[in-house]
Amino acid sequence: MALIGLLCGARIRALADSYDDGVTPAPAWPPLTEVATAAVVALVGWRAGPEYACFAVIGIALAVIDWRTYTLPDAITLPAYPIMMVALAPTGELPRALTGAAVLMAVYGVLWFVRPDAMGFGDVKLAGLIGMAGGALGWQPLVLAGFAGQLFGAVYGLGLLVSGRGNRHTQFPFGPFMLLGAFTTLCLTW
Repeated sequence: MALIGLLCGARIRALADSYDDGVTPAPAWPPLTEVATAAVVALVGWRAGPEYACFAVIGIALAVIDWRTYTLPDAITLPAYPIMMVALAPTGELPRALTGAAVLMAVYGVLWFVRPDAMGFGDVKLAGLIGMAGGALGWQPLVLAGFAGQLFGAVYGLGLLVSGRGNRHTQFPFGPFMLLGAFTTLCLTW
């Protein structure tokens, strides 16, 4: 699994470069994207099961792109739905996974509707993928994945305020924190 992560990490770096504005290219060394991808794929695959490895690769790609460009591209997010459905089908939990996707997407949809300036619609689509992954494991992991992402984002925002590097209106990409919450949940859930 770690080897797959390393190989995918190089592709993720190239993919993120293609979405970048070209002003601040990612440094080639150290190979943080490759190492992070390998670690996340190995950990998620080991703790949650190999059927979640594709979610880990897709999630890392989305997190890297969102962090660098403030964008969660539909070209990755939308095809990830059928990929996740195929990967989760052998678990027998596909109906609950799809329900989880709908529930978390609806919750984030309401948040987006209430404050569209604070959250992008890409986050809503990403919530569906996270809901699918968490929902396949159960209702508790679904709730925990949704809550953990909010918590990690809030802690980062609070850190910006306390350090003086931001204020109440400072924007930052939220997708990486949503995915951090999902990966943490997948690794802590048996």
